[in-house]
Amino acid sequence: MITRSLLGAAVVGAIPSLAFQAYGADNKAPDRQPNIIYILADDLGYGELGCFGQTRIETPNIDRLATEGMRFTNHYAGQAVSAPSRCVLLTGLHTGHAAIRGNDEVASRGPVHSHKAMLADSTLEGQRPVPANTIMIPRQLKEVGYTTACIGKWGLGWPT
Repeated sequence: MITRSLLGAAVVGAIPSLAFQAYGADNKAPDRQPNIIYILADDLGYGELGCFGQTRIETPNIDRLATEGMRFTNHYAGQAVSAPSRCVLLTGLHTGHAAIRGNDEVASRGPVHSHKAMLADSTLEGQRPVPANTIMIPRQLKEVGYTTACIGKWGLGWPT
């Protein structure tokens, strides 16, 4: 279920909703855990997907997810820029409590602002990492049997 709100946002409200939907009002465990596919896209508007009326750009796979799954329509970005927004999404923390508060390359690592230097040494790529002891929703999902993945832009650390 993809909506503008869902696409840009913190998952604080979504995980309790998923848990409630998965276990139901009677608190009985389902036969199997629900699949969770969360798509975070920078600068994608509510009406830019077929499931919400877009007719010029075809989005059949996302439309199918929207038809067959759960649709969230009131979800907001935790911050206006990408790394802090992702940190809020993955930790459930308010920006005042989150470790990442800006898009921040760490200059002490070397010439991190030089495109040529990064092409020569890919380990320079990446922004300030989330502290290792940070509790993140994907880690919590793994603890209850989920397999998790991040595909695409990360922005919360450098290659290790």
